[in-house]
Parts: sequence; structure tokens; C-alpha cells
Amino acid sequence: MLLYIRLKRETQRQWILGRKNMEPGIKKQTILIIDDHEYTVRILSHALKNAGFEVQAAYSGEEGLELIRTQGLPDLAVVDYYMDLGMNGMEFCKRVLSFSDLPIVMLTAVYDETIIEKCLEDYCEDFVRKPFSPEVLVARIRRVLSRFEPVAAAKTFNMLVDEHLTINFAEQTVKINGKPVSLTPIETKLLYVLMRQAGTPVNPQYILRRIWPQEIVFEDRLHVHMHRLRRKIDNNSQEPYIVSKRGAGYIFRLH
Repeated sequence: MLLYIRLKRETQRQWILGRKNMEPGIKKQTILIIDDHEYTVRILSHALKNAGFEVQAAYSGEEGLELIRTQGLPDLAVVDYYMDLGMNGMEFCKRVLSFSDLPIVMLTAVYDETIIEKCLEDYCEDFVRKPFSPEVLVARIRRVLSRFEPVAAAKTFNMLVDEHLTINFAEQTVKINGKPVSLTPIETKLLYVLMRQAGTPVNPQYILRRIWPQEIVFEDRLHVHMHRLRRKIDNNSQEPYIVSKRGAGYIFRLH
């Protein structure tokens, strides 16, 4: 009953909570929900749609990965930690974060400080315990999204950057002038981080925290991986896609 009361309040105030996404001409952000309980998916989907988001739903980690493979990356994923069948939430996070920097909010019905600490350190941006208030969860999703640039440039399955470059994040490949080139997981994630803020300098320290959150890594290691990535996608290009700006960071340039 509490969920429905709060959901009604959310609906009544959707023009406030969702005004940014609902303004004409602004593309809605997409939230992927992965939970094996239909009731949770239905309640959360309703709240998110009323708040102005596009919603995708999956009932297992495998189904969520298939949605990403076929429809591209969402702006954020809400993932249940415990799922009865197949891949659990943590395994999904490991898989998707191997090739992207997707923001994730984890849900759980069991309170375990060890699990929460592990997830927050390694995989997700926030952790919400069930039962939850849809209104509060939507607010926390907005807070997480506010820390990330819109991901429109990296959302499609096969992203055509221009006539020379196509990127497939899920398959960890690019096509340079029609020729497929494989990327390593680190290279794919580096490219994703840069694409999130295409045209804007990305500070090396920020990149280090996103790529290696639990390691003490120096910029020399980043330079090596960035050099390899640039060699792959900037091969014989007179106007390189990735450039470095002294004192600012790396920039992915949209030609």
C-alpha cells in the first residue's frame, strides 16, 4: 500500500520531477530495469515513466545483456542483486562494466554490509534496499545521472560516428573504413568514457577512477592504453578522433 500511495504522489508531481526530460526537443533518458520480480518491475517502470524516462525491462541478467546487445546502452541500469535464475546482479555488473562505464543502481532485499561495500566500491553508484519508495528511488537515480554526461553518443548498438568510424561497445569492436578492428575490454571502456563527454576534455584522474576503481594506477599506465586505442581508431587519419590537451585531459572529437 505504501508503494501505491507514494506512486500516486509521484504521478501528481511528475511535471516537477520530470520536467527536464519532458521539455519539447529534449530526448528522454533511458533506464534499464533488471529484476526477476514482475511486481517490482511494474511499479518502478510506472514511476520512471511518470518522471519522464524511457524504460526498458528485463527479468534476468542474460536478458538485460541481450537488450544492450540489440538496442544499445541505456543511460543507467537498476539491477536486483539476487535473482533466482541465471546471472545475478553482480555478475551482470561485471559483464557490462567490462566494456562500458554504465551507471548502475543496485537493489537488494537482504541487508549485508559486506555485499553493499563490495558493490559500491567495484560496481555501482548507489545501493537501495527493498522495499523502497519509488519516489525516493527516482530521486536517487536523478542524483546519479547528474554526475554523468548524457550518453546519447554511445547508446546505439552500432554507433556510426561518421563515414569512417563505427563503434559497437557490446561486441567490443570498431569498424575503420568498413574494416573491423577488435578492442580490448580496457580500450572499449576508455572509448566509452570519452564518448560520454565527446567534445569535452576528460581529466586523466577521472578516467583512472572510472577504469581502475580499486587499483592504485599511475597515468603512465593510462597513457599506454590510450596510445594503443588511438593507434587503432586514428590509423592513417589526418584528423585524429582522440587528442590530448595539456593541463585538461583527453578529448574525443566528433568530426
